[in-house]
Amino acid sequence: MNRVRQFLHAYHPIVHTLILGTVMARAASSMSLPFLAIYLAKHSDMSPSLIGIVIGMGALAGTVGGFVGGTLSDRFGRRVIMLGALFGWGFVFLGFGIVKLPVLFMLLNMLNGLCRSFYEPVSQALMADLTEPAKRRQVFSLRYMAINIGVAVGPLLGAFFATMNGALPFLLTGVIYLIYGITLYALLIKFGIKQIEGEKKSKITFGSAWNVIRKDMTFRLYIIGGIIGAIGYSQVMVTLSQYLQMDFTNGVNMFAVLMSANAIVVIAMQIPLGKWAEKYPPLTAIIVGNIMFALGDVGFAFSHSLTWLIISMGIFTFGEILNYPAANLLIDKLAPENMRGTYFGAQTLTNLGHFMGPWIGGFLLVSFGGKTLFLLIAILSMVGSIFYWRGTKRHISVKSSSKMQVF
Repeated sequence: MNRVRQFLHAYHPIVHTLILGTVMARAASSMSLPFLAIYLAKHSDMSPSLIGIVIGMGALAGTVGGFVGGTLSDRFGRRVIMLGALFGWGFVFLGFGIVKLPVLFMLLNMLNGLCRSFYEPVSQALMADLTEPAKRRQVFSLRYMAINIGVAVGPLLGAFFATMNGALPFLLTGVIYLIYGITLYALLIKFGIKQIEGEKKSKITFGSAWNVIRKDMTFRLYIIGGIIGAIGYSQVMVTLSQYLQMDFTNGVNMFAVLMSANAIVVIAMQIPLGKWAEKYPPLTAIIVGNIMFALGDVGFAFSHSLTWLIISMGIFTFGEILNYPAANLLIDKLAPENMRGTYFGAQTLTNLGHFMGPWIGGFLLVSFGGKTLFLLIAILSMVGSIFYWRGTKRHISVKSSSKMQVF
């Protein structure tokens, strides 16, 4: 009980609410979105290529939307943008369960991508606003664990509800988002978020925000490192299933087992690995994480049984646990106080890696085979560390120069 009390008092109540809400939101979206392609194939006349375009447009819209949402949150406050995204999300999923025309599905999925890109960076920025700097790494780690708990539970619930009615998972997801939005609104009012926002709001415009981002070489280096990481990560989330299907018997079932293993390792190891990472700078966690990514990829290249694939996935997941919270912490340290939302929002530019990754992986898989694919991606993961290292080195140099100018 004492540990529970300590945990509850360690962070602002809104931070706890956002972490719990992240579990609910990710469970709800993963209850429905993984089945969107199947749902569209069964309940519409869309071709497989058109279904792919509809689903891909969500990620593309989200890539641009993060910068827009983050900048708006710096100017008008976190509350308005977050709640607008949550209520918009609710109606998007209700729409998925109701509409029939392909163009409406496409528009809804673009709105889905925008809502995600508005809500997630802004919620990260608010968590940082309400948490002292020494505890922010822990908060980002808890948030990442919450995402994976939701992703682990959601598809099982989605499969269960889909057997009753194909539209039911989407309708339930919409209702959950609306309930979460109403609950968060009440709690934000109760804990005085208006006063916090009054201190945090800035007069930043899109033009001035873009100029700062464009001229920030450190940020650009971090984004390139993030894009490379996303290209590598997308191979395990997308291309690995195709590789298993081509080269293994029961490859689809093996992929499902590996996805479960990924979620279990994240949930089990997030706290112990997070405590280890707290002893070192974020760059160390990213470099070690990228080494784990590379070793996992090498394992995929040479594994010939499910046991070795699971071991490889475990090693790869260690990299995931170390890398993503540390990357968020680097952005938090880099962002000016009045532009935290803008920087976290612009970080969604790394989604370009998730957009390009499946194309690159598919080409390499068909042209050279799975072994070559994963060995090349292992090398690419290590290259990503160079950009994070150069960015951190530059950031330290700029900070040192500014301090010397002050004195």
